[in-house]
Amino acid sequence: MSNHLESTLEETRQFAPPVEFTKNANIDEHNFKALHQAAEADYEGFWQRLAEQYIDWKQPFTKTLNAEKAPHFSWFEDGQMNASYNCIDRHLEENAEHTAIIFENEQGDIKKYTYKNVHDEVCRLANALNLNNIKTGDRVILYMPMVPQAVFAMQACARIGATHSVVFGGFSAEALKDRIEDCKAKMVITADGSMRGGKLVELKAIVDKALENSEHNVPTVLVLKNANNEVKMQENRDKWWNEEVAGMSNYFSPIAVPSEHPLFILYTSGSTGKPKGIQHSTAGYLLHATLTMKWVMDFKPETDLFWCTADVGWITGHSYVCYGPLSCGGTIMMYEGGPVTPDAGRFWQICETHKVSIFYTAPTAIRALMKAGDQFPNKYDLSSIRLLGTVGEPINPEAWMWYHHTIGKEKIPIIDTWWQTETGASMIAPIPGVINAKPGSCTKPLPGITAMVVDEQGTPITEPNRGGHLVIEKPWPSMLRTVWGNDQRYLDTYWAQFDNRYYVTGDNARIDEDGFVWIMGRSDDVLNVSGHRLGTMEIESAIVAHQSVAEAAIIGTPHDVKGEAILAFVICIDECPKGKKAEQRAKELRQQVTKSIGAIAKPDEIRFVDSLPKTRSGKIMRRLLRTIGKGEKVTQDTSTLENPGIIEKLQTQGH
Repeated sequence: MSNHLESTLEETRQFAPPVEFTKNANIDEHNFKALHQAAEADYEGFWQRLAEQYIDWKQPFTKTLNAEKAPHFSWFEDGQMNASYNCIDRHLEENAEHTAIIFENEQGDIKKYTYKNVHDEVCRLANALNLNNIKTGDRVILYMPMVPQAVFAMQACARIGATHSVVFGGFSAEALKDRIEDCKAKMVITADGSMRGGKLVELKAIVDKALENSEHNVPTVLVLKNANNEVKMQENRDKWWNEEVAGMSNYFSPIAVPSEHPLFILYTSGSTGKPKGIQHSTAGYLLHATLTMKWVMDFKPETDLFWCTADVGWITGHSYVCYGPLSCGGTIMMYEGGPVTPDAGRFWQICETHKVSIFYTAPTAIRALMKAGDQFPNKYDLSSIRLLGTVGEPINPEAWMWYHHTIGKEKIPIIDTWWQTETGASMIAPIPGVINAKPGSCTKPLPGITAMVVDEQGTPITEPNRGGHLVIEKPWPSMLRTVWGNDQRYLDTYWAQFDNRYYVTGDNARIDEDGFVWIMGRSDDVLNVSGHRLGTMEIESAIVAHQSVAEAAIIGTPHDVKGEAILAFVICIDECPKGKKAEQRAKELRQQVTKSIGAIAKPDEIRFVDSLPKTRSGKIMRRLLRTIGKGEKVTQDTSTLENPGIIEKLQTQGH
């Protein structure tokens, strides 16, 4: 286990980029200032120049931004282009033999694909889709393992102009059915199965179950042979990928679509009610995914091996596996399997074997690997890594310091990135060659992004460290365009709170005296204790800074006097304390919180538990904890829960 470096929520040190890194960075202090000044001086001109520079257009645009129907915004609307052409074809003339994808699975099988290989695979599949009656504007659901063919399928859809909707391969049949019905998919692309954590995930069987119960008829299901798993094939509907692409031409002319054409729909999960289909455009989305690879990831396509560990079922896997890195012409790592199979050294072994240079993962993974102990990363040579990144939720300072010390050997910048499914790509993040890092802060908005914190009336908060709503003032190219099939929900969710003046992120944040942004949690994760607004993230960070704690989740429960009482669910590194030991540990943790934040943030109750309810992507399902905290029966949708047995256990454990 780490020696828990001196680090609490009060971590005030700043970590400047190493001199060597700055010297070779894509963006230096001079470029950074110039970009900010250009965005301030001429906002539309700023985005126009970037779109002309980073996108290959079939038909150039003449109008940059159309805000006449705000809060519906169009970018580069009279331009035409193709995302797949931008990710593959434009690199063929000079870099056809450059490696595009290095793939490894749980069993250790390795496969490499050059840009020429990717082009051939994507074109054969596009021809097969075309023969199966998939046309521009049709919707195709992908329910795939984390294999290169998932990227080929996304790119083939983009090549035809079909709108893909990737559903994470851990979702249930019910969740899959909802998404198939909502977008009225014309095809589902899946696989016979996927190996994860030594277990077979029967993807095709889940698709069968989803379609069996669906009111929407899907004419074709394409099945990839991936796990050598025997599956039932329904006549006239189910077809083997391998057979469909056999004999197909390795050329399919990319279809130019308007800039605003829906490239994909991605459903947000985890909340109650019907999933929201976030609709993204083609040009604006691709532009920001490409730019942030250059700016935030400092990506050098000739030499870097970029590994984003996210599944393509999430926005992170769209922007930083399928689209951003390939648009830049670089090499990505893909891995199908669990992060701790056969042990917690798996990620680090892959980094050593393939010489990964940029490693981008989630705080949940970092905390799990930190809990497993330093002996795992210490076994491997991680000297190829030159940049570390984190995404998905705020990273607590303790995990940040471990990442910096144990993985980065205190020599490597860490990019803590804030963004959402709805924003398309990174919005607030350090440009690693320019911005000092503060553990736990996503630092500053990127050039051209007008993020700010406002109070309940929508008035900008100017005093440092006062919490409020994180909003974005001006439209940006990669923003969501609407909620698929439900525009009113788009208006109500993202714009109505402040009368269409700002895009409302749903996050609470504060900005410190240096202009650094600190995410306090989702608006419903901000507690109101005796009139004080406290971010659950801040209290969790303070608890995790204690040397005995692996993970913590904070929720509010109703309180007659204070409005909300603070309840902490805590997982310890060693065994779950009971009796007198639990009382002593709880006392220490309360002291820790008091020292870090103040007595106001001290948990009223601490429950020691073995595990927490998490989605298959590792996010804690706090809404379930709230129900458990109130002593009520869980009746919400738990289809995204990785460990369903946890609910019953939590209702009895820790009291």
